Amino acid sequence: MAAESKRAVREQWHCAVVTKLRTDMKLLPPYVSAERAECPQGQRLEWWEYEPETAQQWFRAAADGENLCGACWQATTCPRHFAYPVAAHETLFGLLPLASRPAQRLLQQVRPWIEPAQSFEKNQLGLAAMFFNSLRLAWQMSLWADSAVLLRTMAWLDLPAQTHWLAPLMPQQMELGLSKEK
Repeated sequence: MAAESKRAVREQWHCAVVTKLRTDMKLLPPYVSAERAECPQGQRLEWWEYEPETAQQWFRAAADGENLCGACWQATTCPRHFAYPVAAHETLFGLLPLASRPAQRLLQQVRPWIEPAQSFEKNQLGLAAMFFNSLRLAWQMSLWADSAVLLRTMAWLDLPAQTHWLAPLMPQQMELGLSKEK
């Protein structure tokens, strides 16, 4: 997705678009890698909040793990929280910054689960053999495929719990009503 599209989704629909960093994209400060943000002195930063009024992402010095702030020569003047404009890079700073825990969890745990499920549904619905020459038609078909996944999941959740066929014959624990007094 292009940066302009990500910006439009963020501004118009207030939705986060989280994508992996392409190999040809350059990192901007405070990022030292796609998963890590650091202050100019090397302290790891964690995402703090998004400020919609100014369209800025706020990061702060991480409290857990290695803390370099105590040995930093700028410790007395450092605010330990830093603002970065979202417009500088939609992929890195978007509504949900790439270095944040939620974004990393989406990319590492949720996305690998969703892609095979969508591929399965695409094959189940016979969409693998189709070529869409219209963006509107492709969008509509993808919405239908997602709806099929949701409907199937809802149907599975609404199935009655299966009981073991020998359940009426299985022993059940009950009180005997014996007193402890002699």
